[in-house]
Amino acid sequence: MFAIIELGAKQFKVSPDQVFVAEKTGNTVGSTVETKVLLLSDNNKVNIGSPALSGAKVTLKVLEDCKGDKIHGFKYKKRKNYKKSWGHRQQLQKLQVVSING
Repeated sequence: MFAIIELGAKQFKVSPDQVFVAEKTGNTVGSTVETKVLLLSDNNKVNIGSPALSGAKVTLKVLEDCKGDKIHGFKYKKRKNYKKSWGHRQQLQKLQVVSING
């Protein structure tokens, strides 16, 4: 059994008890999140929503907040002694699939 869910602006293929990392949803650690289900598959039966399935839901539990790898950027202008560097670490959350209902 698996489902394709929409979380934020991205889609994920999930199965029961799977742990995955996604962009931060704004929920606190330990809370549960319910998402839109775009596709639900159970063995040979496949249900496709347009755009989402009504009555189907996937419940996720927030395990921890974390950060992604650091991305470094650098720009400069030749002969002008102008140099600027910056870095960014994306805020992420580790989520676990509690149940898939549909």
